[in-house]
Amino acid sequence: MEITKILIVDDHQLFREGVKRILDFEESFDVVAEGDDGNEVLGLYEQNKPDVVLMDINMPRMNGVDATELLVKEHPDAKVIMLSIHDDESYVTHALKTGALGYMLKEMDADAIVQAIKVVAAGGSYLHPKVTHNLVSEFRRLSEREHKGSFQQNDIRRPLHLLTKRECEVLQLLTDGQSNRTIGETLFISEKTVKNHVSSILQKMSVNDRTQAVVTAIKNGWVEVK
Repeated sequence: MEITKILIVDDHQLFREGVKRILDFEESFDVVAEGDDGNEVLGLYEQNKPDVVLMDINMPRMNGVDATELLVKEHPDAKVIMLSIHDDESYVTHALKTGALGYMLKEMDADAIVQAIKVVAAGGSYLHPKVTHNLVSEFRRLSEREHKGSFQQNDIRRPLHLLTKRECEVLQLLTDGQSNRTIGETLFISEKTVKNHVSSILQKMSVNDRTQAVVTAIKNGWVEVK
């Protein structure tokens, strides 16, 4: 079994301990080091060679965004997931521009945290569903400005040539920022079935993750952004 080594950097000890307890239940995870400020990240990374870094965005001396920028500059292959209480798109875009591959809200449940780490460790990217919704809403606003109103919200063309009707419904709910669990409750199907639909959507759309699927759907006018 391949082990994913994890470095946690957060100035709140209780939060670090809580995340560590969650990750300790996952046999394929190993928390190799912890830090409480961004200025420690580079040294901890070089000493422990983690596969994924969980980085708090707000820390007292060096914040997570600056620490990520420094780390990725020195180690371009570093995989960083930002931890934050902020879901505003300005925080997210800033974090992603510096090299973070994931953005998790601290309100996420244990299953979502585990899933995010697995996705990023495998080379993908992960955004909290609420963050995804805010990003695509901003994308649509900018698109409307760029095209001077040519991007019509009421001109929705479901991609039935590519996806099944049920997959179109799932894609719309992904755009709405819903988690797999919430999608399952909305459509009265199991969370496992939702995961299967999402995997099928990604494969058919030739994209790597949910965020790319949603952005592609927005660009093509396949979904409604509320």
